[in-house]
Amino acid sequence: MAEEESHKVEPEVPAEEPPPAAEPPIASAPDVAEVKSVIPPQVTEETPEDSKALAVVESEISLNEKHKSTCDVSNRAQKKVSTIGSWENAKQAEVESELKKVEEKLERKKAEYAERMKNKIALIHKEAEEKRAMVEAKRGEELLKAEEIAAKYRASGLAPKKLLGWFGG
Repeated sequence: MAEEESHKVEPEVPAEEPPPAAEPPIASAPDVAEVKSVIPPQVTEETPEDSKALAVVESEISLNEKHKSTCDVSNRAQKKVSTIGSWENAKQAEVESELKKVEEKLERKKAEYAERMKNKIALIHKEAEEKRAMVEAKRGEELLKAEEIAAKYRASGLAPKKLLGWFGG
């Protein structure tokens, strides 16, 4: 781990180095000779320091450009992912809407079909009741007719000619 940390530390470039002071601040009035002697060495030293400062600025700029380009790439990718996500949501909503419409249509058809079947059942029940009523009425008529015939034979005192239909008489 110490090696990893050392690797991490080595590529890092200091964020900002303070630029070298061009003129020393005048806090007290130094001798003019001292000021002159100080200025020429700084001029000779500024050239190498300026190149270092430029190198640091260039490396900072290149780091900023790298960071900016990675941010741009990341932002573009995130935007595309977001666009794909919204497209997916829209398509899902569209399909779910279509599914809901089909389900509603099927429910209506099912209800209509159930209503038709119930109507058929009611019609069959009505016809069955009518047939039962007709059978009951016919039975009632036959009973009434048999009672009338029996009363007629009782009144006349004669026996019927046909006792049973299969013996013939």
